[in-house]
Amino acid sequence: MPYAPKEASPATVAANRNAASLYALDDREDFETARRGLVAPIPDGKVHREDGSVLYDAASTAFLAGDAPAPPTVNPSLWRQSQVIREPGLYRVVDRLYQVRNTDTGNLTVVEGDDGLIVIDCMTSVEAARAGMALFREHVADKPVAAVIYTHTHVDHYGGVKGIVDEADVVSGKVPIIAPGTIASFDRFAIGENIVAGNAMTRRASYAFGALLDFDPHQVCSCGIAVAAPGAKTITYISPTDPITETGQQRVISGLTFEFLYAPDTEAPEEMHIWIPELKALTCAENANHSLHNIQTLRGARTRDARNFARYLDETLERWGDEAEVHYGPHTWPVWGNAEVVAFLESQRDTYKYIHDQALRLANKGCTPLEAAEAVQLPEVLGRKWFNRDYHGTLHHDVRAVFTKELGMWDGDPVSLHPLPPVESSQKWVRLVGADALLAEGRRAVEAGEYRWAVEVLHPLVFATPDDQEARHLQADAYEQMGYQAEGPQWRHIFLTAARELREGVVPAQFTTVSPDMVLAMPFDILFDYAAVHVIGEKAAHADVRIDFVFTDKGETWTMWVKNGVLNARSGASKNPQVTVSGPKEAVVGAVLQPAAAAKLAEAGRITLDGDTSALDAYAGLLDEFDPNFAIVTP
Repeated sequence: MPYAPKEASPATVAANRNAASLYALDDREDFETARRGLVAPIPDGKVHREDGSVLYDAASTAFLAGDAPAPPTVNPSLWRQSQVIREPGLYRVVDRLYQVRNTDTGNLTVVEGDDGLIVIDCMTSVEAARAGMALFREHVADKPVAAVIYTHTHVDHYGGVKGIVDEADVVSGKVPIIAPGTIASFDRFAIGENIVAGNAMTRRASYAFGALLDFDPHQVCSCGIAVAAPGAKTITYISPTDPITETGQQRVISGLTFEFLYAPDTEAPEEMHIWIPELKALTCAENANHSLHNIQTLRGARTRDARNFARYLDETLERWGDEAEVHYGPHTWPVWGNAEVVAFLESQRDTYKYIHDQALRLANKGCTPLEAAEAVQLPEVLGRKWFNRDYHGTLHHDVRAVFTKELGMWDGDPVSLHPLPPVESSQKWVRLVGADALLAEGRRAVEAGEYRWAVEVLHPLVFATPDDQEARHLQADAYEQMGYQAEGPQWRHIFLTAARELREGVVPAQFTTVSPDMVLAMPFDILFDYAAVHVIGEKAAHADVRIDFVFTDKGETWTMWVKNGVLNARSGASKNPQVTVSGPKEAVVGAVLQPAAAAKLAEAGRITLDGDTSALDAYAGLLDEFDPNFAIVTP
């Protein structure tokens, strides 16, 4: 049977009714602006996979259509944002600049040059990117791709690249891929972030982005910056060929000038803003959005520098603020008019600086991250702007992230420096307080609408006695109501997914960023880093394994050894490898990551083995396996 969440409680109905009174819900300007320039909707409202199955269907969000008020199960601010970003299609931004929006997590931006197309960001999936390009070619111009630009290192901006351009055209130099940072740096951050910690990140992302839920007023309305189906999709990668490492660098492509502002260590480790003077068109990538962004992502990634968001937005205003007539982003809709663009960028700049400065002011007064997060509120002049609301990041966890970035993981309270692990702590609390008392207090808190306290008091019961169905279901009820009240969609999805998994058990993942294409695209150092995080340290403490890997198609040899509990690797051959594995990268990668399969690869003639092959068996015995569906809300 389909999963059936519960209804909003009286406490949630009252909370969301009160929230509605805090917002200017009669302000309809964004609805009009977001629909400006519609050229054509996507055919049949659908994006298809190659086998004909449907990846995205606009009908799945039909409940958002029209002017329907927010139901009791959705925060009214989030409901409004989800309605604004619902309409999928091809949009004209200005003459020669178009976007396909609201069919995938990221936008597809296409600039029409004199004799070719310049594509800025490629969406997350090949399917969505290919469909977007087909829609553009049908309604605007059927010209060849002259260049691809990645604004930054996140998968929803490069994952669809092979739906845009043939890799052979990139390798031959016919089509450059322009990106911020050195090629090695971009590769390292783009691939390393999604691969080395990819299993944990994917599992956490499945919670944060609602991948284990359905489109429904009781479940997913949107991810705040897009409306996109969470199902299985094809993610690809092609390394950039033309790096941007300094502000002021320009490229003239198909008759248009692209000037870049290099903005590293902002929303991504490598990021850049782009100015097209002939069109008076500007993008600040994801450093300016119709949403507050993450200083620390809940899916898990390197903590960002809120001060740098503000610094580079101000530099952008200084360079181009007097001329810009439109700001288009890789998510949501554009901002038109010079005064409007300037006001938008100034407000976003000041929001990030306010978060940074006030977090550190309170830190310097002795507050912990949680205490500061409870205290900091944006002033009305910033907080009443829809584009500064919590539709991606939230003010609460962004304040805590500033502490992480500037002061580290410890909150400064000695009690949190060396706490007991969750299960052991939970067992002691249950023995001390008693299961019946904890359950009774949890039930009272749920009935009283004290949901934050309810999930906290029930946590020891769930972790000490995970088979206690009454405790699990009661905690699920509390999480569910917290989700219904959350303005931030990621908070909503995390709470609602927790509720579902407490009731039904773990829901298998449908999506992963660790795609075969990305594994094969890994630079060699990241390939061995990825292998290294699979090594079981205690098993490898007394190991002595030495293997050379020869990547015949790349002209590279790497030596790898496991000793003292760790895997190390370096470029070049070793003097005395126990075994040498040779072959093209696509086959040798299999032996690096799954050495137990090396014999079969050799039998199939895909690799050659020279030396003592038992070393590969020894290596295989040291590697761990990762469960993509590990438990989160239970031990």
